[in-house]
Amino acid sequence: MGSLGNLIWLIFGGFFMFLHYLFAGLLMCLTIIGIPFGLQVIKLAEVSLWPFGKDIQYGSHGTGCLNVFMNILWFFVGGIWLALHHLVWALILGITIIGLPWAKQHIKLAGLALAPFGAKIK
Repeated sequence: MGSLGNLIWLIFGGFFMFLHYLFAGLLMCLTIIGIPFGLQVIKLAEVSLWPFGKDIQYGSHGTGCLNVFMNILWFFVGGIWLALHHLVWALILGITIIGLPWAKQHIKLAGLALAPFGAKIK
């Protein structure tokens, strides 16, 4: 299901989502203050291109309090809107049985959009 799911994801909007995240991340990296946020958006772009088969792990491999502070700041600046966008798509896709695997991927992306700092993608 991974390769087929990624191919269908890519054809029906995944590539445009990837380009959107990548462009936003590169724009954020233009300023020194925006570099940490831009890198996290590029992390979202990587997962949004091929979401099937990717695992997101939260753990103590980060920098502790800095991750918490940056996640709080990220939540209010843009994380909530990205997460709501993914949740709306998950609800739309979750209506049908066929759309459930893609809805699950949107829920995974919503979790990463809420708190990208300290997350590791495997």
